[in-house]
Amino acid sequence: MATKDQLIDLLIHDLTGPLSIVSTSVSNLINKEDKYGPYNEYQKDVFKRILRNTDKAKALLQEIIEVYRSEEGLFRKEQFLIADILKDALMDAVEVVAPAVGEELARVCDDASFSDVLAKNGIFIDISGKYGLAPFNHDQKKIRQILRNLISNALKYRKEMMKLNISGDVDLMVSVEDDGQGIPKEKQNYIFKRFFNIKEKKGGPEGLGFGLSCVKSLVETMRGEISLKSGEGAGSCFTVRIPPL
Repeated sequence: MATKDQLIDLLIHDLTGPLSIVSTSVSNLINKEDKYGPYNEYQKDVFKRILRNTDKAKALLQEIIEVYRSEEGLFRKEQFLIADILKDALMDAVEVVAPAVGEELARVCDDASFSDVLAKNGIFIDISGKYGLAPFNHDQKKIRQILRNLISNALKYRKEMMKLNISGDVDLMVSVEDDGQGIPKEKQNYIFKRFFNIKEKKGGPEGLGFGLSCVKSLVETMRGEISLKSGEGAGSCFTVRIPPL
């Protein structure tokens, strides 16, 4: 077996299981306080932090697997509504990057209240064009991963606002804009490289610099394009075009 295949096999079989056990165990501790508790506030915060970071590790592992599958030309052809995938991707991103917002969203029961909570926290979503109502035909796991990474990146670097727009009548068009520090021209050629991190100031956003490289790899293997409009102090806007499968 090739070295790359051995690595993927290790990731799938030897890491997924332990991470799932940790996640399930901590979830049980949190949700069964009457059996295992009571807990003080510090203990509750520790459990939530463990669960959040375990879920983050699981998401990163899944991203690596999906990128590998795309590079091998492995796609699941299926029809799905973009609005459904978007909501899932948004919750995935918010729960990791902005957990307080995630807790607010988890408590609402209808779409109007969901949108109100987003707007209150400077998150604005607009879906227009064909795919506002009609299903899109592609690999929904990979579309969800692309959306999650773009949203996570915008939430991480924004000052107060993130805007996401979905449109298109043939190809799916996605743009995600933030009002953050922006990316200097001289660094824009590196932003999609793996393990490149734009962080410049102490206390600024941290990350592995892996998400945007995943997006670029996925989009290009899906015969699409990704572009960036940014400047130092001017925020950033990533635009993705993906043709149907």
